[in-house]
Amino acid sequence: MILKKFNSYGIKFKPILKDKIWGGSKLKDLLGKHASSKAGESWEVSAVEGDISEVKNGEYKDWKFDDLLESFPNEILGKAVVAKFGGKFPLLIKFIDAAENLSVQVHPDDKMAKKEHNSFGKTEMWYVIQADEGANINVGWKNPISPQEYREGIEKGTITDYLNFIQVDEGDTFFIKAGKVHAIGAGVMLAEIQQTSDVTYRVYDWDRVDEKGNSRELHVDLAAQAMNFNVNDDHSVNYKAMPNQPANLVDCEFFKTNIIHIDGKFIKDCSLMDSFIILMCVGGHGKIAVDGKEDVIEYGESILVPAIAESIRIEGESLKLLEVSVPS
Repeated sequence: MILKKFNSYGIKFKPILKDKIWGGSKLKDLLGKHASSKAGESWEVSAVEGDISEVKNGEYKDWKFDDLLESFPNEILGKAVVAKFGGKFPLLIKFIDAAENLSVQVHPDDKMAKKEHNSFGKTEMWYVIQADEGANINVGWKNPISPQEYREGIEKGTITDYLNFIQVDEGDTFFIKAGKVHAIGAGVMLAEIQQTSDVTYRVYDWDRVDEKGNSRELHVDLAAQAMNFNVNDDHSVNYKAMPNQPANLVDCEFFKTNIIHIDGKFIKDCSLMDSFIILMCVGGHGKIAVDGKEDVIEYGESILVPAIAESIRIEGESLKLLEVSVPS
């Protein structure tokens, strides 16, 4: 089959909805997803095996994301991204609603994930979209602990005594390196940007059982191998959002994320970039034109701007977008 020249526009995908034991109704009630009342995750852009996103708009409607990447890798990802990741989409983009606490967990780095699972590791970030009063998250330890204290805490059910809990509000942002223990608390809805990996080691699951009375598997030994037992206070992100100006949240080797508060019109020249851009709407709604092709973006929607795009024009009032790309 001879493919036509790639047609650049803002690509939307059908959300991949995941019911979870801890999930709730905010993805449906607040973000407008066609989800159940136990939906915990909406995978917005995914190339994870078994969970490949499907295009829902434009010329490539109904195409699977992996087929699109195979046909137009440089146009979508950018030549530098292809050179670095071999044509694989390197990120996984999600919205998460925690009606109950998520498990206390940790993710491996690239080296361990490659060895154990032939996978990427998972460094990630969170942007809090909405939080109930008093809701919190766990990121890291209160104080450094030893591997022995970790195991004793698991055995005695006191591991939460060691955890660092942080009360959160809308707009709070956290950077979570692979190896850092963490958990999203009940009442928190957030956007998660992460490496394209679904490898999670559960440490503690709040003595929770499913409707059949079964506990979920823990991965105490693997978690110990992956875990950083020290305290590194590098997770809280401080930033100042200005109207119509990108404010940087995270800039790491895997992804770069800005927040843009738009009132009126914002124009971005992409001609010198060599990466795709993901725009996640975390507040308000508006219009986005990619190379002159306009579409709306609603609260809770995400759009992929191909690397080949020359320009983006955004219009909106009280519009908040996360802008995600891969640094060169």
